[in-house]
Amino acid sequence: MNRALLPVEALAEGILAGNRRALAKAITLVESTRADHQEQAQRLLELLLPHTGQAYRIGVSGVPGVGKSTFIEAFGLHLIAHGEKVAVLAVDPSSAISGGSILGDKTRMARLSVAPQAFIRPSPSGGSLGGVARHTREAILLCEAAGFGVVLVETVGVGQSEFTVASMVDFFLVLMLPGAGDELQGMKKGILELVDALAITKADGDNLLAAERAAAEYRKALRLFRHHSTVWEPPVVTVSAFSGHGIDRVWEIVREHRARLTAASELSRKREAQQQKWFWDMVREGILEHFLARADVQSLLPELERAVVEHRMSPTDAARRLLALLDTPHAS
Repeated sequence: MNRALLPVEALAEGILAGNRRALAKAITLVESTRADHQEQAQRLLELLLPHTGQAYRIGVSGVPGVGKSTFIEAFGLHLIAHGEKVAVLAVDPSSAISGGSILGDKTRMARLSVAPQAFIRPSPSGGSLGGVARHTREAILLCEAAGFGVVLVETVGVGQSEFTVASMVDFFLVLMLPGAGDELQGMKKGILELVDALAITKADGDNLLAAERAAAEYRKALRLFRHHSTVWEPPVVTVSAFSGHGIDRVWEIVREHRARLTAASELSRKREAQQQKWFWDMVREGILEHFLARADVQSLLPELERAVVEHRMSPTDAARRLLALLDTPHAS
């Protein structure tokens, strides 16, 4: 094992004691693609699982420029002022594609990053979106075991990332800019069905009236969609990270949402469904990796890819021919 990483048992003890350095090392371990590290990471999670599950898991998404990091910092500082320990994790599909960073969360959240009661962790760069999602799910468990009562999962990318984040949190908050016109038209139906609340940001100064108008439009739009919960109707609020307007209301909404879903046993069912989805995601990803690692697949795949690109073969036929290898024995 890498000398920079502590033995699993010691690492678990450090996490349970709230040691932030141990938590950071543990997340590095679960992000590693080395087989021996992955085995140790799963052992670590087994040790810590009994100490997880109590935190508020909150997803935060929004269009570029909406001020996610500014909101998360203001919200995190508000929670800390009310006695909470806050962890911030990021899911960044663009890093899975480009291998780039997520613009440096600690730089964008300067005040929150230095708070002793806060922990900020960027998403891993490189790998598949599925891999990034798995690392984030495991990081949530590690943060909970370390005593963080609120775990904020920020989606930095757009598109599929919203669905990915919604599948791993209890409460999904989407931030929107004032002026609902273009943003409202561009919102996917699926996103409106996923949200547990909408918050219109930058609701201060000259923007306040526009933010209130946008909130009214979004309230009308949400009435047209059937929400996934039988006991919760997503509210729409206006917030300002600059003035603090609405930040306390968001926390009230999150707590009310948890209380309602817990009373109706929806929260436990939701988490059970998320665990099942996670399991099957890992099964599918593992099967694909195992199949693509076969020598006969690696030999045939480039030829089939060229045939598809050059329009000599349909994608369906190429896939059928590749999958036919499953019926043939191969050397392991």
